[in-house]
Amino acid sequence: MTAAGPLQALRALLLALRPNQWTKNAVVPAALLFGYWDPGQNLDLRAGILRALAATGLFCLASGGVYLINDLADRDADRHHPLKRYRPIASGRLPVPLAWTTALCLLPLSLIGAWILTPRYALVLAAYIGLQSIYSLGLKRVALLDIFVISAGFVLRAVGGALALEIEISAWLLLCAFLLALFLALCKRRHEKINLADLEGKQRPSLDHYDARLLDQLIAIISAATVVCYAIYTLSPDTVAKFGTTRLGLTIPFVLFGIFRYLDLVYRHDKGDRPEKILLTDIPILVNIALYGIAVVVVFLTV
Repeated sequence: MTAAGPLQALRALLLALRPNQWTKNAVVPAALLFGYWDPGQNLDLRAGILRALAATGLFCLASGGVYLINDLADRDADRHHPLKRYRPIASGRLPVPLAWTTALCLLPLSLIGAWILTPRYALVLAAYIGLQSIYSLGLKRVALLDIFVISAGFVLRAVGGALALEIEISAWLLLCAFLLALFLALCKRRHEKINLADLEGKQRPSLDHYDARLLDQLIAIISAATVVCYAIYTLSPDTVAKFGTTRLGLTIPFVLFGIFRYLDLVYRHDKGDRPEKILLTDIPILVNIALYGIAVVVVFLTV
């Protein structure tokens, strides 16, 4: 093997871990934002930030291992996909034994770290790894069930973050996370169904059982449900009593704009296949997220 061989394999391994998709793990420390301002939690900010960072890092390790298992299971089908065929494992740039070895090291390592942080967080991380492994090995072939599994992964991230910080998280926020994940997954399936129609039977098996018109209706239902759910959370008596203000409702327009902008990208710009890329590169969405965060902080500071 040449000197460049190990370096190329290392680069391929890094790509296979999909660090660009680790943005999904931003859900893990989300509880810190609301937990810190909750007078009933008594959360130390410095310690909370450190625990949130540790919990997020461990989820990145676990999700990287899960992505490797997913790509190993999909490598034959990915070779027929116009884009996925360039993935490190499908293209042959990353040797299969190295991918398996890395996955089988990362997953136990993440669980050990999670157990040190708190056993309850380790149980949630184990549930995530188990669910995503079952998804990679079979559930992803079942239409509708596949997107529910993906969305459940986001809920586990949010629950895990709360447990790592040893704080409570509102059931409404968990429901919002679940619905938002469903929304993004449905938009992704719609893009794949429309743009990969010529490959029917040669790529993602569940797509053969999706209908574009049905996906459009489901997207409309879930997008509306997400906004309504968030609005109920901000204005519910429990939330008002917890934070001592009704002004969290002022953040609802930011959620509306985010949904509208994403729908515009999906339907007018034919995007939606890579939500993580949109959330990192679309300027209006990035500005909206920043303004939302500022608005939340201002509301809490003026209570």
